[in-house]
Amino acid sequence: MFKLTSLNLNGIRSATTKGVEAWLTRHQPDCICVQEVKAQAADIEGRFEALAGLKGHFHFAEKKGYAGVAVYSRHEPSEVVIGYGSPEFDTEGRYVELRFDTPQRKLSIISAYFPSGSSGEERQQAKFRFLAEFYPHLVGLKQKREFILCGDVNMAHKEMDLKNWRSNQKNSGFLPEERAWMTRLLDEARLVDVYRQLQPTATDTAYTWWSNRGRAYANNVGWRLDYHLATPAQAALARTENIYKGEKFSDHAPITIEYDFKI
Repeated sequence: MFKLTSLNLNGIRSATTKGVEAWLTRHQPDCICVQEVKAQAADIEGRFEALAGLKGHFHFAEKKGYAGVAVYSRHEPSEVVIGYGSPEFDTEGRYVELRFDTPQRKLSIISAYFPSGSSGEERQQAKFRFLAEFYPHLVGLKQKREFILCGDVNMAHKEMDLKNWRSNQKNSGFLPEERAWMTRLLDEARLVDVYRQLQPTATDTAYTWWSNRGRAYANNVGWRLDYHLATPAQAALARTENIYKGEKFSDHAPITIEYDFKI
């Protein structure tokens, strides 16, 4: 089995002070895709190149303390791809792809961090530009190789994916255009929302993010923002899912899916 976890760290230094490394040692994933590393290469050096025996591969943002993604892997990739070729968004540290290719197959594990539009209209428009660019990238990748993309997509797809859907229909993360993009990705591009494949009716147990305002976490007023999006052949190998809430490492919870293959 291949155990694959995704977690928005909301800062790697913060998450490690809250015990994420000890949890990884117990949890023993094959790979963990992380987002919002909020660090630069100099911050990683000598401390975070590896976590719990997993070697990290990073895409840093140019802006200090901002965004950044990584994939920590137990297995050595055949190739590492940093960025997806975007003049605008590759400076923000949003995409790292590890390829595990053999003569028999082409397989990628991707950590991606979609922009948030919650800070205002300017960033919402940037988010729409990202989505417009990223869709054809994923379609093109799917034509060439199998992949599992893990990440914080900063969108809830359906009403069951957030607690207060009625009051959030005009808010970033649940806008009609964002939801339509996700529907198109699943229905037209034929990618698979792996968690939903395994848990088609889950509501309150599906949330992976809670606002730090009020008592959102205590009252489970959450959103499902963290996904595994996979090509159909890889999604068909998914066997178990788990959203871990036993400890709180950030404002997101880690989501783990086990797949019936080995690297």
